[in-house]
Amino acid sequence: MRDFVYKIFVNLGMILSFLYPQTLTRVWHSFRDKVYTGFIKRRFAKFGKSIVMWHPYQLRGLEYIEVGDDTIFEKDLQLTVTVSSSQKPCITIGNHCLIRRGTHITACNHITIGDHLLTGTNVLITDNSHGSTDDASLLIPPGEREVVSKGPVTIGNRVWLGNNVCVLPGVTIGDGAVVGANSVVTCDVPAYAVVAGIPAKILRKAE
Repeated sequence: MRDFVYKIFVNLGMILSFLYPQTLTRVWHSFRDKVYTGFIKRRFAKFGKSIVMWHPYQLRGLEYIEVGDDTIFEKDLQLTVTVSSSQKPCITIGNHCLIRRGTHITACNHITIGDHLLTGTNVLITDNSHGSTDDASLLIPPGEREVVSKGPVTIGNRVWLGNNVCVLPGVTIGDGAVVGANSVVTCDVPAYAVVAGIPAKILRKAE
């Protein structure tokens, strides 16, 4: 009986594949994403040509965000800016970047990303945290602590960030660097270096 029911569902799927081919799904998703991109673009401080934004998870403070040409943002993106009285925040993203699904880019200070950034999935790039770690701050619920920054983040051109990489406040990553999957970047990364680990350490560096 179980095998019989299984065959029914498999054959039903095969029939539906003729009525609703996969290419039609891709065309519909492409159309939907381009319409959404046009709907959202006026909210940005700068929005270049040929940008595509898949349906995001959260967008906030877009008037402080600049994006160059030919950049793709995949689904479940979190792109957020928190404004404080002490400084004017900004996120600047260059040209020809591919920001993969689940990426979270958040600033209360300044994040600068160069051209041709490639991220894996579920990458975090942040210049801030919820409060400090002193005794008084730890008595406050995390969601109620003031967002503070230990310094801006700068990511150069042609950088590759693997899956689940975290880039923390005050870090500069040089041109052409590669950051291995699951790494936590707490210190500057030289240009054309390969780093990995928690915290990320240099595995190889251009001479």
